[in-house]
Amino acid sequence: MKRIFRHTTLSATFLLLCLGLLACAAPPPALDATGGAVASAAPRATAAGIKVLEEGGNAVDAAVATALVLSVVHPNAGNLGGGGFAVIRMGDQVEALDFRETAPAAARADMYLDEHGEAISDRSLIGPLAAGVPGSPHGYFELHQRYGTLPWKRVVDPAVRAARDGFVVTKRLAGALEGSSKLLGRFEATAEVWLPGGRPHDAGSTVRIPALADSLQAYADRGPVALMEGPIAAAVVAASERHGGILSMEDLAGYRSVWRPPIRFQAFGWDIASMPLPSSGGIILGQTCAMLERLDWVSKPRFGADRTHLLAEVWRRAYADRFLLGDPSTSQATAEELMSPVWLDRRAMTIDVGRATPSDEILPWPGAPDESDQTTHLSVVDAEGNAVALTTTLNGRFGCGLLVPEAGFLLNNEMDDFAAQPGKPNQFALVQGEANAVGPGKRMLSSMTPTVAWRDGESMAFGAPGGSRIPTGTAQVFLNVVVDGDGLQAAVDRPRVHHQWRPDSIRAEDGALSPEIRQELIRRGHEIEDCGAVGLVQIVRWMADGPCQAAADPRGPGSAGVVGTKGR
Repeated sequence: MKRIFRHTTLSATFLLLCLGLLACAAPPPALDATGGAVASAAPRATAAGIKVLEEGGNAVDAAVATALVLSVVHPNAGNLGGGGFAVIRMGDQVEALDFRETAPAAARADMYLDEHGEAISDRSLIGPLAAGVPGSPHGYFELHQRYGTLPWKRVVDPAVRAARDGFVVTKRLAGALEGSSKLLGRFEATAEVWLPGGRPHDAGSTVRIPALADSLQAYADRGPVALMEGPIAAAVVAASERHGGILSMEDLAGYRSVWRPPIRFQAFGWDIASMPLPSSGGIILGQTCAMLERLDWVSKPRFGADRTHLLAEVWRRAYADRFLLGDPSTSQATAEELMSPVWLDRRAMTIDVGRATPSDEILPWPGAPDESDQTTHLSVVDAEGNAVALTTTLNGRFGCGLLVPEAGFLLNNEMDDFAAQPGKPNQFALVQGEANAVGPGKRMLSSMTPTVAWRDGESMAFGAPGGSRIPTGTAQVFLNVVVDGDGLQAAVDRPRVHHQWRPDSIRAEDGALSPEIRQELIRRGHEIEDCGAVGLVQIVRWMADGPCQAAADPRGPGSAGVVGTKGR
């Protein structure tokens, strides 16, 4: 079996696409082979997933191995101290696993407000008071226990070795450490690992984290109980309490991931499954596709003003509906209501193809009262067409900034994904309602959109990090592939746009809009702002009578690899 590798410092006999290293040359096509494919944020993580597939593991084995290596080599987002979501298709079985963090039992709705009801700066972002109860340890194990085939220790071992033997700091990680050095320097234990001598690690240096290796080894030996109870859990609680947090041993021991029915819909000839509440991503993706089909998206000229206009108008409405969403127990609207044909018909009928609708005129679903590189995504397909899309996060880059010294991992700052002050924007400028207010045991609303799609003889897995821009970036790559016939790499590379209801403007990546299109959109009433990346999409595809393919986002970080005998 031949392994293929591109743009990497690892084995020359293994082809791996590390698109974050590309310069301005024309992008290469997606990798293709016959034995499976992995796309993730880091070459070493992708290589771990590919090795698992080569050894006979399935897509779930490879996804978990990849995610655990990301928890070592991609510390700004990969994690044991955070959480996430996975959507899988194993044969005819399609499921979604929610391992989103939960609010500690001591959480209160007013915990981030002063006596005047105003948000206290940084309290929901920095330090362990911002941390939710981690879900990743239980979630990865639960996913593997239900669908994995290789021994659990084999799946965890690549992460153990990465932490114990060391890994090389990439330019991107060095840049992230430099950019977040103020946050990382606020906590002595964090600085000791990530700012040795007061300086961030240089690109090309080797980092070893013995405490994290020990935690992962315990995890390999005993499963999630090793991290959720006993000395490691006690160390997490002690670090939290030392810096003003409220995590308890009972919070950690009581956490459970939840299997949920995914959001299921059909669009453009494909069956699609995406993440349900407490993620809004699947609903936004489903509403986007449904309204675009109603508005005859396929017939509109590609790269023309009509398509960008329709995207903005559809997203205004979908993100307005998001205002009502939250933990499934308190959400003020359901997926069934927001995805109903009657409601989607009404939404689509309000779109004027020649004029922008001001966001102040767009109200949420009427059944309720009026009211980053921080995440990482991986996609896997195996030789049988099984597919996993898994998105995991600490929320902000490096989470709340606090590393648990005895455990070696950072804690998240997911509590900011609640509406700490309903009606006011969070760090992603998202305005959220009472349905997503802070409450003990609740799961905070998310935008993560891990998705699998399939039709006869073909399946795909895809998703992205990027905060509120995840659903819109994911949707555009999907449309590029299934409507316009792009190859995976071209679909990922194309510049993208974003709209999220409020603030009321189209955000555009460099090159997304020509000067003529920009002027026409302004004439129709749109405000336009330039922005950075709209998601960092990782996508893989399997075809029964063709190759597996993988493509990673050049906006970076991203790497893709394939297993098999066909390729360059």
